[in-house]
Amino acid sequence: MKTVLVTGSNGLLGQKITERLLVTNQFNLVATSKGANRYPLKAGYLYAEMDILDPDNVKAVVEKYQPDAIIHTAAMTNVDTCELKQKLAYQLNVGAVKTLVSLCELHNIQLVHLSTDFIFDGAHGPYDELAAPNPLSYYGVTKLEAEEVIKGSACRWAILRTIIVYGIVSDMSRSNIVLWAKGALEKGSPINVVNDQWRMPTLAEDLADCCLLAVEKDARGVYNASGKDMMSIVELVRRVAAFWNLDESLISEIGSAALNQAAKRPVRTGFILDKTIKDLGYHPHSFNEGLAIIDEQLKQH
Repeated sequence: MKTVLVTGSNGLLGQKITERLLVTNQFNLVATSKGANRYPLKAGYLYAEMDILDPDNVKAVVEKYQPDAIIHTAAMTNVDTCELKQKLAYQLNVGAVKTLVSLCELHNIQLVHLSTDFIFDGAHGPYDELAAPNPLSYYGVTKLEAEEVIKGSACRWAILRTIIVYGIVSDMSRSNIVLWAKGALEKGSPINVVNDQWRMPTLAEDLADCCLLAVEKDARGVYNASGKDMMSIVELVRRVAAFWNLDESLISEIGSAALNQAAKRPVRTGFILDKTIKDLGYHPHSFNEGLAIIDEQLKQH
């Protein structure tokens, strides 16, 4: 059985990978994150504290557990924080990748790396895997550079590009757009939502499945791994409101420029998923199916 080491296992995607592997027992899991393990179940896998910014620490952990594959989910993903803390963003999003690439080359480990729609400028979405990138934000710049580092390496690699990941875990330390919108509308708080950006939101379970399919099939190359429904951000929020019967009159539409955000966002991204569906057997849920899955999970909490 293959051993899979996951970075950023305390994050939303990392926890969904743990959850899936505990159900399927498909691979031996070594979950790694900075600090203590936040996943509620501690049995059935190994956990190691690992600081992705400390190359010696990363090397020690990787060489101790000798994984067949590393799924690299750890990153600085807050787009505005990346703009404001560029040095740290570079260390987390590029430096850490260089460390992992060198170890994967040395020990013949497959690297499954998570990337983003923000490597594109949003002028010609939806994109296939061969579309020319042109990032508008420093976040996008770092994620693109990480891709280039990986593509230039001698290791076995797969890059999975995704868009707006949503879902729920037990300790939600960080929110995502679905939970933010639901929470605000339940409290009766008015919210401003942009009406001039389009995305294909991705259920965290679907992305976790895609990561594991990439390991199972020893995938090589770039794959798009998002949800399948294209919508504007305001439509996304309206669909959340409709699903949970919340007051849509609390939602005000605004243009992106009104938000005065530190980083520029692409207008229309979205992905063409044909290659991933054909090569990996990836089958993402619709957005409404994703909301229904979250609804079920919330009932169990």
